[in-house]
Amino acid sequence: MSELPAEHESYWLASAPVTPAVTHPPLEPDSEADTDVVVVGGGIAGLCTAWELARAGREVTVVEADRIAAGVTGHTTAKVTAQHSLVYDDLRRTHGADGARLYARSQQDAVEHIAAVVDELGVDCDLERVPAYTWAESEEQDAKVRAEAEAAAEAGLPASYVTDTGLPFPVRGAVRVEDQAQFHPRRYLLALAEDLVRRGGRIAERTRVVGLEEGEPCRVIAENGATVTARAVVVATHYPVFDRALLFSRLEPHRELVIAAEIPEEQDPAGMYITPENDTRSVRTAPYGDGRRLLIVTGERFLPGTADVAERFERLRAWVAERFPDARIVHRWATQDNDSTDRVPYIGPFHPGARHTYVATGFGGWGMAGGALTGRLLAAYLTDAELPPWAGLYDPRRLPGLREAPSLLGLQATVAKHFVGDRLRSTHVDSVEEIAPGGGALVRIDGRRCAVHRDAEGQLHAVSSRCTHLGCLVHFNEAERAWECPCHGSRFAPDGSVLQGPATRPLERRDLG
Repeated sequence: MSELPAEHESYWLASAPVTPAVTHPPLEPDSEADTDVVVVGGGIAGLCTAWELARAGREVTVVEADRIAAGVTGHTTAKVTAQHSLVYDDLRRTHGADGARLYARSQQDAVEHIAAVVDELGVDCDLERVPAYTWAESEEQDAKVRAEAEAAAEAGLPASYVTDTGLPFPVRGAVRVEDQAQFHPRRYLLALAEDLVRRGGRIAERTRVVGLEEGEPCRVIAENGATVTARAVVVATHYPVFDRALLFSRLEPHRELVIAAEIPEEQDPAGMYITPENDTRSVRTAPYGDGRRLLIVTGERFLPGTADVAERFERLRAWVAERFPDARIVHRWATQDNDSTDRVPYIGPFHPGARHTYVATGFGGWGMAGGALTGRLLAAYLTDAELPPWAGLYDPRRLPGLREAPSLLGLQATVAKHFVGDRLRSTHVDSVEEIAPGGGALVRIDGRRCAVHRDAEGQLHAVSSRCTHLGCLVHFNEAERAWECPCHGSRFAPDGSVLQGPATRPLERRDLG
């Protein structure tokens, strides 16, 4: 039985590593620059937006806190599809039949656009056109799959209900949607970045933006004091690091685990698959050379900071071993995304009073097509082009509907439970002596609650236990060696440095005396 690798390493990063040839210098400390548009965030949404704008003749600067195409986008499963599990039956109830049709049209348009860009730029990114499936194994789930097939077809997708798939195990039924795609996301985006720079765009990596001043012009301020002045700003940081529209009240973060294993080419299930059952199971493959395919399996969905991640990795490994017994695991990693409470991303003007600031967030695990859609939609806003008919569907200024209320209330109840309930426990352990090597816990030291990690060598590292976003208490993810906020998904390294927003400031270091 194949065992899990000791290290967490995304296949996309391992097969297209960060090298001097693909890196970009940071903004100089305390420097000042001017541009037409600043795009904050160098994932697929930010890079697609910047590239579309540069192609339209705008001067664009992308500012990324770490490395482009290496954060959430570098840890995706990279399905390029309009088939988003069980979404269309829900959309026709919450947004009406017209809303579901607009969603389908916009998502399929994004799929075709990515394929066209690959051809236009000649990108070697393993793009493959394959069908996408949502499958069911239980009778209850099968009823939902049947309704989804009907709703997806009604929305205009080439969808049908089937009982046969390429999976090596029986299913009760599945939605099959033709003409979808899968690719290597990092190779695609590095090609976009190269073409962006060729068109006069600028990319600044290792430059964390911590301030935004809206106006005419707007200004973004980096942690190192650098500022960029622009006519417009796009915030494409996965979870908005500036939340003028209070979107945090309508976004729920979730993490999922990923296992990649090599299998013989003849065992390729020839498609992309997902089921909501068993804490989600998602399956696809990628070219791996020498008569092999790379099987990529995702699942074990959970709220950051709330799970035994090592145990969940073991459950996912066992599922792979049972369903694909010849698989040999070569990579494992984790990914994170945010769900909007009405299951539609927020793409457009940042807030009701925004005139020059825009946002893209809430892709719910479907950011590949969503990123391409973002680029096209925000470029239309920023070049005064005619907006597509689906602009209103994605508008962040839309009011919550009545059917969204249970999700909104549930989300706020979860946040309140962690914000208040976690404080009622004075400590997670009574003393640092209880923390094993590789572990972490909250400990009260000299009357202050600290987050303490003991590394493999036994050295202790103490930081503030309060997330710098809105003050929830962090929890330690031992498998990934990170402090995580269960309220809004911010993640921090053991030394307190920010790994993932919405937080922009590190956890303060604490002296253990």
